[in-house]
Amino acid sequence: MTEIPEHLLKRSKERRASLGDGDAGAAPSTATPATVAASTPAVAAKAAAPAKSTPAVAKPPKPDPHYITAAKTRKRIPFWAMATLSLLPIWGFMYVQGLKPETKVVAGPIGSGQKIYSSCASCHLANGAGGSGRSFQAGSLQKTFPHIEDQLNLVYTGSQAYRDTNVGPYGDASRGHLGYNGAYMPAQKANLTEAEILAVVCHERYDLAGVSPEDPKWAAEYTKWCSPDSAIYAGLEDGSLTFDNLSEKVADVLPVGTVPRAGTAAG
Repeated sequence: MTEIPEHLLKRSKERRASLGDGDAGAAPSTATPATVAASTPAVAAKAAAPAKSTPAVAKPPKPDPHYITAAKTRKRIPFWAMATLSLLPIWGFMYVQGLKPETKVVAGPIGSGQKIYSSCASCHLANGAGGSGRSFQAGSLQKTFPHIEDQLNLVYTGSQAYRDTNVGPYGDASRGHLGYNGAYMPAQKANLTEAEILAVVCHERYDLAGVSPEDPKWAAEYTKWCSPDSAIYAGLEDGSLTFDNLSEKVADVLPVGTVPRAGTAAG
C-alpha cells in the first residue's frame, strides 16, 4: 500500500471541514447545510430575477388619405362668423319686406267691402272684369246705376225678383239689364247685412269701376255713402237706419227699399 503524503491528508481534511463533513475526531457542526444556490449568491439572484423581454417595436401609423389631411389642416370658420351667418336669412327677409310698398289700410265701407267682395268674385272676377256676371269696369257700373240707391236695391233683392214682379229692368231702364248669359243676379238679403251690402257696393263703384271719388260728378255720392266718415254706413251698422227708412231720415237720398222697384235714369 502506498502511503498518502501528509500534506494531502491535511488538505482533504480541511476541505471536508469546510463542507460540514468532518471526520469523527472533528467537532460536530451546528450550521444548517447551505445549498449550492446559497453558496453562490450572485447566481441565485440572477436566477430569481425575471427575465427581461425585448419590447416590441410599434409600427408607424398609416398616413391619412389626402382628403382627410386637407380636412384637418384647412382653416375653420370662427364661432362669431357662424353666429353672424345664421342671422343672414332673417336680415334678408327683413330687407325684402322693407322694399315692398306699404299696404294701404282702407277704413270705412270700402275697406269692409274689399273683404266681402270675395264672395262676388266667382261671377264678376276679382278685378270686376266680368265672367258669368256683368263687368263693372270702364264706368259701366255707374252707367247702369247712376244712383247708388238703385244698385243697393238690386243687390238686396236679386234681379230675378224684377222679372217675377214685372218691374222690368233694374237701374236705368235705357240699359235694359235684367238677366245676363241666361242667369240672374242672386239676392244677397239672406247672406249680407244692409251695412255689408253698402260696403261691397262702394268697393265695386269706387275700386273696380274705375271711377275716382274725387270726380266732381261722384264726389257728393262718395262722401255721403262710401267715405270713412259716412253717417249712412254708421247708421246701417248700428241699426238706426235701414233700407226701408233711409229716405225718411236722411235728406236728399232716394228710397232703397227691400222689394224690387223701378230704377231711375241719370239726371
